[in-house]
Amino acid sequence: MIRFLLRFIGLWILAAAFIFLVYDGAGWVANGVLNSMQVGTLWASIHQNSLLMLQPAVERHVAGWVWNPVIMTVLEQPVWLVFGIIGVVLILLGRKKKPLIGYVRE
Repeated sequence: MIRFLLRFIGLWILAAAFIFLVYDGAGWVANGVLNSMQVGTLWASIHQNSLLMLQPAVERHVAGWVWNPVIMTVLEQPVWLVFGIIGVVLILLGRKKKPLIGYVRE
């Protein structure tokens, strides 16, 4: 059940990544300039207050160095790239185990 859920969510996130890739590509064809939507821009357009509260929460509860090099790097990446990586990871985590062939030691 968990594997199915991981694959299902991963597939939907991968579909969203493809939609954002097509959206950015259409903007590139129409305007002649590649201007990808960043994760931080998308998050701010959906719910800006949670994005603003994330920095103090991470610096206070996790570590100060996690915010600037790690999370800021993710927030500056294109949405299709981040969603694509998350979707592929979830699909790989939810895949079925390969059957064992041959002798198995116990």
